[in-house]
Parts: sequence; C-alpha cells; structure tokens
Amino acid sequence: MFSSRSIRTNFLIKLIFSSLTLIIIFSSLLYFYIEKSIYDEKKEELVQYAKNISAYKSVFQTDESMGENFFSLNVGIINLKNSHTGMDVYETSQNNHTFLTLIYPFNLDDKSYLKITKDITQTKHLLKKIQRYIFVINIASILLVIIYAITLSKMLIAPIQTFSNKLANMNEHLITEIDMKKLPKEFEPLGATLNHLILRIENFVKYQKELFIGTAHELKTPLAVIKLKNQVTLIKKRSPEEYIEAIKTTNKTVDEMNIIITNILNIGRQEGAQLDRPVEVDVIAFLKQKANDFKLLAENEGKQLHMDFKPDGFMATLQISLLNQILQNFLQNAIKFTPKDKSIILRSSQDDVGLLIEVVDEGCGIDDSIDLFAPFKRQGNKSGVGLGLFLAKSAADALGAKISISNRKDGIDGTVASLQLNSKLSCIIPKKR
Repeated sequence: MFSSRSIRTNFLIKLIFSSLTLIIIFSSLLYFYIEKSIYDEKKEELVQYAKNISAYKSVFQTDESMGENFFSLNVGIINLKNSHTGMDVYETSQNNHTFLTLIYPFNLDDKSYLKITKDITQTKHLLKKIQRYIFVINIASILLVIIYAITLSKMLIAPIQTFSNKLANMNEHLITEIDMKKLPKEFEPLGATLNHLILRIENFVKYQKELFIGTAHELKTPLAVIKLKNQVTLIKKRSPEEYIEAIKTTNKTVDEMNIIITNILNIGRQEGAQLDRPVEVDVIAFLKQKANDFKLLAENEGKQLHMDFKPDGFMATLQISLLNQILQNFLQNAIKFTPKDKSIILRSSQDDVGLLIEVVDEGCGIDDSIDLFAPFKRQGNKSGVGLGLFLAKSAADALGAKISISNRKDGIDGTVASLQLNSKLSCIIPKKR
C-alpha cells in the first residue's frame, strides 16, 4: 500500500511516532503526578498523626474518617541505638499487603521514636486501576491517532490525485486549465505552474496545427502556379522567349518553395538546438558582437543602428544558438521594415525580473489584433514566409524567457521587440574600475 519513498508513508510514520511519544510522555507524567500526590497525602497523614501523639492529643483529632483509618493504623514506640535525629518514611510488603511506615522522633533524650504503620493496600490497588485505565486510554488514543493520520494523509494527497487524474485524462484535443478555486491555498503555486505548462502545451499544439495547415497551403500555392503556367504554355506553340519566360517564372516559384522548406527545416534544427548543453555567456558582450555585425548591414541599406547596453555585463547560462536566433530575427525585421535614412536601436537594461533586451525600429508598426507569433503570419508589405517570429517564440519558450512585440508609444511609428531574460542562474558582472 505504501512505498518507502512515499511522502504519505513518511508523513504517517512521523505523525504516528510523534503522537505516540507525546501520549506516552503525557500519560507517564500524569500517572507519576497522581501517584506522588496520593503518597504525599498519605505521608502527610502519618506526620499529622505523629504530631498529635507527640503533643498528647487525640490521634484522630483532625481526621474525619476515624473508623476507616483506625483499623489500618498501627502505632508503637521504639528505641534506636544509632543516632537518628530526623524522621523517615518507607514502604514494606507482607502477605499481599502494602504498609507505609513513619519513624518520627518522640523523645530524643532516651532515643525513643514513634513508629506509625498504615496499611495502604487499597491505595495500591487504586493506583494499579488508574495505571490500567491509563494504559487502555493510551491504546484507544493510539488507534485514534492512526485513523486520524491515515485520514489526514489522504486529505493532504487529494489535490495531488486531482492533478494526476486531470493530467491523465487530458489530450491534445481537450486541454483545460485546472480550477484554482477548488485547490487548497498551499497548492495554488503548483496549480499556477501546471496551468502555465498547460497553456504552453495548448499554444504549442495550436501552433503546430497552424504550421501543418500553413505548410500545406504555402506549398500548394506555388505548385498550383507552376502547373497552371505550364498548362498555359503547352496550349500552343510558343516562341523561345516565351518558353524562357515560363521557365524563369517556374524557377522563381521553386525558389520561393525552397525558402519555405528551409524555414520548415529550421524548426527541426531549433528543436535540436534546445537539446544543446547550456553554457555560461556574457549576454552584454554577445549583444555588442551582434550589433557590430548588423551595423554594417544597416549602413549598407542607408539605415543607422544605435546601441545602448546596460549593465556593463550580465552572465547567464543558456543555449547561445537560441538567443542568437531570437536577436537575429529581431534585427532582420527591424532593418527590413525601417525606411531609408531612419534609425534602429538595440538596447538592454536591468529590471526586477532580469535583463530586458529591446530592438526599436521606425517601421510601419503592427496590427495588435494579429497573433504575429503564429506560423505563416505576415505583417506589412515586405516579402517573407512568416515563420521567423514563430521560431523566435519557440526559442524564447525553450530559454524560459518571454518575448513580445508592440507598437512604439513615444509618438513615432515603429515597433518594439522585447526579450525578457530571467535572472535565475544569471549574475551581473561587476564594473571594472
């Protein structure tokens, strides 16, 4: 039923052991307290008897239960040769009876002492009954503790079983989030994490479906163009120039198909890159290197690339190929959509989350109602397959980073492409002095 590696088993063992220890300690202290209180009371009775006798008073002057105490009491005077200045109390047993004896100084001049003996057999029987009752109560308490521990452990693992059943019955056609309102407060972080994972899976499945549908559509269109062009060309005899033009059109369409196939192959390469071993890299140094590479490309097209990097260094452990793919897509899009004689900004800054990398352009902006990260989604009047941002989003998810694209809010047309790197497993390089 239980495994040695089970949290429930360890919880049960610890709860039962601690409860047993507490019950044993409490019951032992209770019994010893009762026993000591009764014995102290009996000793006090004997001392009071001795004081009354020494003062030549009635033995039972202060005792209301005279009859009962009279038959169980034995008083005598003894002489002790050894020097004995104090009183002494001891317990003896004889013929299944238990006696409590008090030696009390009576006349120290002739070394005479009072010897008062009281039969406490009934008291002993009472203590044994109390001991048995406590033992029975302890057994019942132990059983209740075991039942309570099992019930409590089932209650504690119930949310885990809910998670397990929810995930076991889930498939790509029926993906629903976990209802956080039905979860205990302690399991809310786990529920939020699972919902985030479910959302990522849902997006992945959605994008994969769109990718397959888009791929079929994108490849079918140029094939239809090639076929139609060839059919029109073959209707009648053409001049050599017309055949050459038809072949050029066919080659252009084939080139477009090759671009689509290359981008689809990049998706497979990206999945392989996600399995690469993460390495420690200075992200700021990497940004400077990429900026220098794209600065020449931007100047060649009559555009300016400006840089603003803060802090001076930021160490992170990640797959460098995935980071390179994201930055390359951002910068390529910025250069593509930014008009001539305009500028592009590549900047970084540190925030509460980690490192924020932004590419700001002066292009035509975006339509906020379109999911640009879906496959084959195009924006603007520039040519492209529409897989670049889809690949960038997949790379960001693999890095555990967040990616976003929004319009500029400073009154200038253009977009801001952002990559938020988490500071976990990252550190800031101290500034050189």
